[in-house]
Parts: sequence; C-alpha cells; structure tokens
Amino acid sequence: MSRHKGGNDKGKSSGRGSGNAKSKTFARGNAPIKKKVAPKTKPTSNTNSDLIRLNKYVANSGMCSRREADQHIAMGLVTVNGKVVVEMGYKVKLDDEVRYDGARINPEKKAYVLLNKPKGFATTTSEQKGRTVMDLVANATSSRIKPIGRLGRNSTGLLLFTNDEKIVERFTNSNKGVERLFHLELDKNLKMEDLKKIREGFKVEGKQVGVEEIDYVNNTKNEVGVKIKNTGNTILHTIFEHLKYELVRIDCVQIAHLTKKDIPRGNWKILSEQEVNTLKMM
Repeated sequence: MSRHKGGNDKGKSSGRGSGNAKSKTFARGNAPIKKKVAPKTKPTSNTNSDLIRLNKYVANSGMCSRREADQHIAMGLVTVNGKVVVEMGYKVKLDDEVRYDGARINPEKKAYVLLNKPKGFATTTSEQKGRTVMDLVANATSSRIKPIGRLGRNSTGLLLFTNDEKIVERFTNSNKGVERLFHLELDKNLKMEDLKKIREGFKVEGKQVGVEEIDYVNNTKNEVGVKIKNTGNTILHTIFEHLKYELVRIDCVQIAHLTKKDIPRGNWKILSEQEVNTLKMM
C-alpha cells in the first residue's frame, strides 16, 4: 500500500470510518501532518517531448496493438479533437481528445487514489487557488488524476481521484450516483421534528431536497450522520442553513464501501484491485 503525508492539519486521527450513520465509529481523523509536498509543476509550452504518435496513443489505451491501430486510423475510426485523422505518423498531445469508434480513450494507466483530506486545501486542479488537494496527491501516480466531486476548503474526509472516465460517470450519474457518508457537527441540537423533515424531504425555493439517510450519532443531538449521493456537499449547506443550523464541521467518512481505515488525515492510498472492481460493479 502506498501512502503519502501532506498538509498541516493539527488534529488527531482515530483512523476509523463507518458505514452506518447510527454507529459510533464515525472517523474524526485529525492526525498531525508531518510533511508538505510541493505541487507538481506543468510545462509552460508544448515541446516535441509533449507529443506522441497517434498509433502509440491508441495502442497504449489498451484498445489494440500498434499495428492494428494503424489499420483503424487508415479506416477513419480515430478522431482527434473532433476531426478524423488518417495520416500515418500523426502526433498528438496527451491532453488532446482522442476517440476510437466514438469512445474517448486515454493512453495513461488507470489510477485510483483515495485521500483523507485535511482542512485548508481547496478541491480544485487550479494552481491559482493556493494549497489544493492536488498538492497532497502529487506523488501518488504519474497518471493525470482528478478529484471526483468536491469537499469545501474547511471540510475534511475522503476524496477519490482517478483518470477513469467510466468511474467518474458512475459517480456523477444523476439517476444512480454513489453514496457518501458524512459526519456533521451543528452549532446546536437538531430538533427531532427537523430530523424527520430532512428524512422525508422538503422544498427549498421550489426545489425538492433530501438525503438517503440521516440519524443522530451516539444520541448526541448536535452531531448527525448523513448519507447522500451528490458529488458535492452543497446540498448539506442548503438543507441545514434553510432550517437555521450552522455546519460547524463536515467530515466525509465513507465513499461507497471505502473507509478511512489505515489512512491518517492528509495521507492517501492506492486502491486495491478488489476495491476498484467493487466500484465498477456498483
């Protein structure tokens, strides 16, 4: 298992996750972060080293051999940035949109990284936003991974990174989605009538809002476990702010079957083959 430490969170981590909102095993995760990693630097201009022959790009995606890729290119089955390319020896950049028979392909090895995010890091790939989650996973893989969904700068917990578009699509599918479990701390006790209202769902500015599950944590009325399928956490702010509660702490403790076990705050791990296969079958 690969791990990397980063960030500056000063809390202590219990290293536990929970699949049950009623359980007392919600991970608060606040382990001190001992090492900060500088962000990856990107080349400022395109050079020949940035280019790759189209047949190699197609072959590296796992679709076929390089010889077969030449045949597919000659048949007009490959497009680059929306245009059919039949020229042998044509070179492309890694960030070009290359499609084979209509499906987008990627020459990089698929990578799946699970981060236990500390406070103070923005969930973005932009280098203009100060410290970001990309700094924390900079050494996890050479593949160009991106976070699925968002956690606010001051939110903590699990965040999944990948370059697998099928997994991203599964998470962002509005009809299905993937469940995430949050441990929330409120500025005051959550009234039972409000808890029931959230369970049943209600309208905010004409739009129906609701969650998959919600319950108190260990009978502590100002702490709740909430399960949602949204990729962001805006829905949590919408619900509780509408009911006049302030969210003091937001911690994602579980994504699908993935928990914080053995991932201290600010650290990451590479998902096992079994964990990835389970995600794909959901």
